[in-house]
Amino acid sequence: MKITLLTVGKTEDSYLREGIEKYVKRLKHYIKLELLDLAELKNTKALSQDQQKAREAEMILKKITPLDYVILLDEKGSELTSTQFANTINKHMIGAASHLVFIVGGPYGFDSSVYQRANDKLSLSRMTFSHQMVRLFFIEQLYRAFTIIKGEPYHHE
Repeated sequence: MKITLLTVGKTEDSYLREGIEKYVKRLKHYIKLELLDLAELKNTKALSQDQQKAREAEMILKKITPLDYVILLDEKGSELTSTQFANTINKHMIGAASHLVFIVGGPYGFDSSVYQRANDKLSLSRMTFSHQMVRLFFIEQLYRAFTIIKGEPYHHE
């Protein structure tokens, strides 16, 4: 199975990039992982929030296939414990999903077309985090999930 983290924009802060790289290196032991950053929209001052979301949706939808299992990282998604998230990943590994795509949208969230295409939604917290921080938090949780699946001593209950 392959997992892709698809994000709108790139991680600018070096301390976040370093943290992400740390967990990406660790994850190579478990899974084929791709980080795919889509370019942020330029000249957005003349665009409404809905227009920005629609343009981002076009870019997002071009990067996913009909066979991908798409999970949006979204405040309206299910909240899971780390163990529940690990069980979800494990279920997809055992099941028919060959490619999981987790998506972090732009600053205004997702267009309705992306919601319609998604198979599921996942919330990392009821709190709001910057889109850059979400990337690090998600990658760490993905690493944690694989250590739980493998019974390795990283996660403590």
